Amino acid sequence: MNPLSVREAFFKHVGAAGQLADLFEFLPDVSFFIKDREGRFVALNRLACEFCGVRTEREALGKTDWELFPAALIPEYLADDRMVMESGQPIVNRLEPVPQIEGSPHLIVTNKIPLRDDQGRIVGVAGISRRVVQMNYAPEAIHKLASAVEYMHRNYGRPISNEEVAKLAGLSVSQLERTFSKTLGSSPRQYLLRIRIVHACRLLSETNLTVSTLAQECGFYDHAHFNRAFRGQMGISPSRYRREHQSPGSPPAPDLSDKIV
Repeated sequence: MNPLSVREAFFKHVGAAGQLADLFEFLPDVSFFIKDREGRFVALNRLACEFCGVRTEREALGKTDWELFPAALIPEYLADDRMVMESGQPIVNRLEPVPQIEGSPHLIVTNKIPLRDDQGRIVGVAGISRRVVQMNYAPEAIHKLASAVEYMHRNYGRPISNEEVAKLAGLSVSQLERTFSKTLGSSPRQYLLRIRIVHACRLLSETNLTVSTLAQECGFYDHAHFNRAFRGQMGISPSRYRREHQSPGSPPAPDLSDKIV
């Protein structure tokens, strides 16, 4: 019999998903969660509850990130979830700020995968996170990486060079690039671009700023550059993203981003 058929038949027979989720209770250094397509938590282990600021899983079930996390972190988390569910591709070893500690240099490494039903349709996302300090990195390297990441998060709205970040972190440019590549799987420039896109998503959904103004505030040198970068990261134009995600009650803002190639 095909090994994959054996696997599928076994999991279908035992209904293993819920039981396997219980296994994460025995991993105190790992945060585990599952969200449905609407972003509602449907399973969490103890460390995930700590990150969400609740005492028990029951307090978080059915709630979304908007009800549990600092507002500044939410767009980044939601952008990751949407990317996984829309592309069907996992996120591997993504470095993020620790939830509930806005502006903290403490970091977590997160992995997320799409969840599919028996028809192959994506119905949610599952993820695990670990504190970077509990992984196999030297404390000094962790501090330098955290300093670099925090600096990018605080200064994404202006031009930032690798030389500038490397000097701040006490690294050479080549050391900075190697550290980012080894730890995050991306270059410093790619990571900075992602930060800018995440903040652009927030402004698109929460404000009526024109796309040109918004692009400048997020560190892009012009409208066309922003439009290309946004499409590359999110798969849709900024104006379409705004139409689909703008907060209720926010007045629509006219823009021409769909017309710029």
